[in-house]
Amino acid sequence: MGSGLTVAVFGAYGHTGRFVVAELRERGFVPVLSGRDADKLKVLAESESGLDARPASVDDPASLDRALAGAAAVINCAGPFATTAAPVIEAALRAGIPYVDVAAEIEANVDTFAHFADRARAAGTAIVPAMAFYGGLGDLLATAAMGDDWTAADEAHIAYGLNGWHPTAGTRTAGAVSRQRRGGRHVRYANGQLEYHDDELPALEWPFPDPMGPRAVIGEFTMADVVTIPSHLSIPEVRTYMAVEAARDLSAPDTPAPEAVDERGRSAQTFLVDVVVRNGGAERRAVARGQDIYAVSAPLAVEAVHRILTGRTRTVGVASAGEIFDAPDFLRALSAHLSLEVRG
Repeated sequence: MGSGLTVAVFGAYGHTGRFVVAELRERGFVPVLSGRDADKLKVLAESESGLDARPASVDDPASLDRALAGAAAVINCAGPFATTAAPVIEAALRAGIPYVDVAAEIEANVDTFAHFADRARAAGTAIVPAMAFYGGLGDLLATAAMGDDWTAADEAHIAYGLNGWHPTAGTRTAGAVSRQRRGGRHVRYANGQLEYHDDELPALEWPFPDPMGPRAVIGEFTMADVVTIPSHLSIPEVRTYMAVEAARDLSAPDTPAPEAVDERGRSAQTFLVDVVVRNGGAERRAVARGQDIYAVSAPLAVEAVHRILTGRTRTVGVASAGEIFDAPDFLRALSAHLSLEVRG
């Protein structure tokens, strides 16, 4: 399906990066392995039948140019994206190739939209941030729920029903960077803008569909959806919620990293993402179920690259998943990784 096209993966030896490399190979692309640690790249290249390894650092533009040379696209899997996104995007623009990342950091995604929209549009290339479980999936679900006839809605709610969350080292580092950038404050999307605050996060019950059913969640547990969804949908209130069990795992310093339980390297973690959009007195819903939030980010990112390279896009420039792709069709293409339900 990838027709032997080369795709550079920056951060290839990281937890999500390895899933992305495997997904690219499965779909017929040729990954080029890149990242800051030459030794880790060498080990990964040897385990991947001698794939090309090209060490690169975000503070060395020439090394990034070498890493991207001859590639048809680049997928950035290396956090914190507050540090890596801009330099890799700059390299992609110099190379004239599309850029996709799996950033969950709210501020990093805001920066990408703010700093690169005009240049990417002028270059006629695609830059798709947050093309992952957080940010990309919620945006696709919200866009699919809106359908073709809703051009605006009053509010969108994205509830994450995770049975647990064993964070990677990269997740912990990215979270620390985001907290530092916002001075320890919380963030929400209300009244058509990001609001930073010190209010206590509310605890409530979310009516997840069966078989999960009602479950305690932390309200305003804000994720990258508050950047991606409002970037193209006219929705002034976007709220995200996290199952209490997952929030506790994430906050506990001794929660171990994810462990593989199957031949694909996925953990035992399961998820249900419940998206509700409301407009006036009407309500629409889209639900996705699957296994392992890190593993599922790989088919999301690779499907995005495939569609960009085959011209199945709706715009150019910096765009979220729901804006640049046909959301229902994109989600159906992930049927091997997600179960999907959309209710009008």
